[in-house]
Amino acid sequence: MSTRDFIEKDYYAALGVAQDADAAAIKKAYRQLARDLHPDKNPGNADAEARFKDVSEAYDVLSDPKRRAEYDEARRLFGSGGAGARAGFPGGFPNNAGAGQPFDLGDLFGAAGGARAGGAGGAGGLGDLLGGLFGGGGAAPGSARARSQAASGPARGQDVETEATLSFEEAVLGVTVPLRMQSPGTCPTCAGSGAKPGTSPHTCPVCQGAGVTSRSQGAFAFSEPCRNCRGSGQVVDDPCPTCTGSGVTTQTRTITVRIPAGVKDGQRIRLAGKGAPGRRGGPAGDLFVVVHVAEHELFGRNGNDLTLSVPITFGEATLGTTLTVPTLDGNVSLRVPAGTASGQTLRVRGRGVPGKGRAGDLLVTVEVAVPKRVSAVAEQAIKTLEAELGDPRPRITAAVSGGGAR
Repeated sequence: MSTRDFIEKDYYAALGVAQDADAAAIKKAYRQLARDLHPDKNPGNADAEARFKDVSEAYDVLSDPKRRAEYDEARRLFGSGGAGARAGFPGGFPNNAGAGQPFDLGDLFGAAGGARAGGAGGAGGLGDLLGGLFGGGGAAPGSARARSQAASGPARGQDVETEATLSFEEAVLGVTVPLRMQSPGTCPTCAGSGAKPGTSPHTCPVCQGAGVTSRSQGAFAFSEPCRNCRGSGQVVDDPCPTCTGSGVTTQTRTITVRIPAGVKDGQRIRLAGKGAPGRRGGPAGDLFVVVHVAEHELFGRNGNDLTLSVPITFGEATLGTTLTVPTLDGNVSLRVPAGTASGQTLRVRGRGVPGKGRAGDLLVTVEVAVPKRVSAVAEQAIKTLEAELGDPRPRITAAVSGGGAR
């Protein structure tokens, strides 16, 4: 959809609805007109076919809330058609272009921006506002800023994403890994020029290297990307046989990546400037590495703390003991106090996941191991021990009072 369509065409009139018509009314009007004007119903009728296209175009815009809002805003700023546009500027067109002299919309945006900035020029203001309106990425269609963006110049390379699978230890302690990946890269045959070796691109004769061309429509001059060079400003007569003129090929490369200590499963690591190379001298994109961490047979993880379950005997839990427990970088001694209950967690400080500042802890949960079978001698010994220790469970007696329900 061009800027001129937004300014000059009255889509509400095309559908025969009011500007405040709701979505249901717009849909109903379109369906009726589409049935009446459909080419199958009007064979050979050029007027009906043209009207059918206008109605379809109008419905495409007005049925989309976002595009309808953009269209309404454009008509509010400029009015409908040339007369409405003049009404938006009481002093006439900028640079005395009202008397049949075509002028560039970029000049109009610049003048409006300059007036709002107290005569400071057209770097911002209305031009920047309309950049978002027409999807121009911050530059108004036809403005000097838009022309400079379309012209050939440095372009940032694409971001690239790859994956790396690490062991539990590598994720916790950090590791340097080689990554073999395929991504767009500068064509080695033509060094990114797109031209066959021995030849070189030349300035586009249509746009003179600007990347855009202008055309007049009444009092307005509209700029659009040059069709001859596709907005690049350069023409390749003899394309490179390797990249067919694009200057980019898919390449396999191996890079060495340092994975920091403490990464988590699913975490994305950004490596600035390690993505696809830029075009025409532009900066390279970024590389994003998605990390997958394998599970460990002994350890779990809770934030920066490592978790570990260790079985102990009834005697060790009752009398206390000193255990030797593993960590990811060796063993450590852990004192189990006398009378430790099964399921109690003991903390070993600083032996968890390294991090910024203090490292995490190792959380050791002790579980009293209960044998499934015992010998007759052991059974008798356990009964003797129970009789000696007594029953630790509280006795709850329920007093039942006489009488029925009250």
